[in-house]
Amino acid sequence: LLVRQPGVAPRIEPWRDKAGMGRAPTLYDIAHGRGLTTAQVDWVAIQNPGTITWEFAERPDPKGAIARELVAAGVVSDEDVQNFPGRNIVYRDHVWTQAAAHIIRKHRPNLMLFHLLNLDSTQHRYGPATHAATSVMALLDTHVAEILRAIDDAGLTARTTVFVVSDHGFKAVKRQIRPNAQFARAGLLTVQDGKVTKADVYSVPEAGTALVYVTSRDESGKLAARARTVLEGMEGIDRIIEPKDYAALGLPQPADSDQVGALFLTAKDGYAFTADPNEPAVVNAPPGSGSHGYVASDPDLRALFIASGRGIREGVTLDAVNTIDIAPTAATLLALELKDVDGRVLKEILR
Repeated sequence: LLVRQPGVAPRIEPWRDKAGMGRAPTLYDIAHGRGLTTAQVDWVAIQNPGTITWEFAERPDPKGAIARELVAAGVVSDEDVQNFPGRNIVYRDHVWTQAAAHIIRKHRPNLMLFHLLNLDSTQHRYGPATHAATSVMALLDTHVAEILRAIDDAGLTARTTVFVVSDHGFKAVKRQIRPNAQFARAGLLTVQDGKVTKADVYSVPEAGTALVYVTSRDESGKLAARARTVLEGMEGIDRIIEPKDYAALGLPQPADSDQVGALFLTAKDGYAFTADPNEPAVVNAPPGSGSHGYVASDPDLRALFIASGRGIREGVTLDAVNTIDIAPTAATLLALELKDVDGRVLKEILR
């Protein structure tokens, strides 16, 4: 969640409760409301949702029921649960897998949401299509195999549908763009001791894209116009997009959401945005860097979709799948309905 205050650089607060993050009922909300049991392990934007029956979260509660069951079973120690966010990502993926398998075997949820982080972390550090990345993919296959074994052990194979998905692809990054350094140079924000102390304009990056926020009053639009002028011709910026063109990208208008900025920036191949306000405005990225956050139409951002099991036709190959189609399809398999959604049911893969 992006928090805004006049004249202050906006800040991201990722650990907000789900009620403050979600704008519509999710699949697990609908399932829970219909009396189905739900579970999540390391799922995202799901802090205190109130509609999850069993969970072992990205930052697990040491007093939580599943954490206590895992400690009792010798899967993880009390100390490791207490210090879990600081443990290395390979170990955390291992424990998350064990937690998901445990929930499936012991509690047999109707809906399980399971997420792994190692591949994302590795591609950020070493880049996509590297030996490190492909090695992690092989390791993740073993985690998927463990989940499938747990489903079989629980006697649920014939009744279970499995989706293997990813939320984004990855791109290699050679150079980093610092719009806030450009704004500081133009007097649109103030930097002291390397930190932003005041900001009339501020850029929040998402690597391949960035949003530019006008934090001071700007009824005339002069600050937004000046910000655009400052950024025009800057190395690495592909497009500077104004709100009149947001709809084509699926973005709301600033008048409809305080989460969207006055400008939307896209990066050229090999570039990514950062929030750093210090000169120089464009720098070399650390060797081997990779990132995401680019527009969804970028072919490198295409991700994985595999569906198998109950209700799925064998041998079907789709050219592409929109991420927003996955939840309505899963709902159909659970005999649920997600109403008033943009996505569609992927009927061509269903029996």
